Amino acid sequence: MSHRAAVGPSVLYRMALAPGWVASIAVVVPFLAGVSIPPAFQYAPLVVSAVLLGLPHGAVDHLAVARTHGDQPDLAAIARVFALYGVVGGAYAVVWFLAPTAAFALFIVVTWFHWGQGDLYALLALADADHLRTLPQRAGAVFVRGGLPMLVPLLAFPEWYRRVATDLVSLFAPDAAAGIGWAFRADVRTALAVTYGALVVATLAVGFVRADARRPWLLDASETLGLLAYFALVPPVLAIGVYFCLWHSLRHVARLLLVDDAAAAALENRDPTAALARFARDAAPLTAASLALLGGLYFLVPNPPGTVPEWVALYLVFIAVVTLPHVVVVSIMDREQRIWT
Repeated sequence: MSHRAAVGPSVLYRMALAPGWVASIAVVVPFLAGVSIPPAFQYAPLVVSAVLLGLPHGAVDHLAVARTHGDQPDLAAIARVFALYGVVGGAYAVVWFLAPTAAFALFIVVTWFHWGQGDLYALLALADADHLRTLPQRAGAVFVRGGLPMLVPLLAFPEWYRRVATDLVSLFAPDAAAGIGWAFRADVRTALAVTYGALVVATLAVGFVRADARRPWLLDASETLGLLAYFALVPPVLAIGVYFCLWHSLRHVARLLLVDDAAAAALENRDPTAALARFARDAAPLTAASLALLGGLYFLVPNPPGTVPEWVALYLVFIAVVTLPHVVVVSIMDREQRIWT
């Protein structure tokens, strides 16, 4: 957060926040108008995320930890992050082969936390959200924000959600998807909806009472309710693909730029293009390596993909594997930047 004040909110809003707002509105409008988008096209944003923001946003982890500490990354710091990915990501990959249903459940939990974690940082560091003062409030914000992309689609589009879950698990064991059938029962979804809805209302209400400045709370409330409508109206694959690229990933990229002295200097000079170009250069090598590993995963899964949905499922399994160590890196950044204190 050291460069936050120097950069100024207008640059960060235009670069990190506004694209997600605009994209969400643009995507939801056709569905409000009753326009149908063919399912095959709904996978496009997720496919594009392999090279645009989605996969690359985690490809600078080997530099991020040292930069957050205020240091220049050296070989030892880079090696530690590589070891983290090898051990944690490798162990999780093994779980997919041995217990794919449990691995899928862990994917949901970890992504729920991580996407909430990303929005908490954005609210505190980019939007100066003074209403999120206590640890319980911040934990509630993470739960609510992470639940928007991970829970609301289950409530609004259970068959889509089941289809994607089945595609992922079936890469390893076609019959194993039956083990998560309970999550799609009407009574379970009703209980989840009531509980989650109550928590949304409670977190926003407490934030309203504790807010000194109304604008950050209004931003938080508008984003929360807007995303609630977005994920309730837009089919999950399309909604998640757009959100992953232009909401979650772009906000994390902004965080990375603010801990990179050269990129932060470019932002201070109101030159986001130069800052983003620096990020692209840093992310390119490991993005390419990740795509190669994704190709290798094709030859390892017991049931290789043959259709677009199955290929996207393979990509999501790979994303799951790299997300777990990525969450560790981001949590280290959280600690250094005092997100939870």
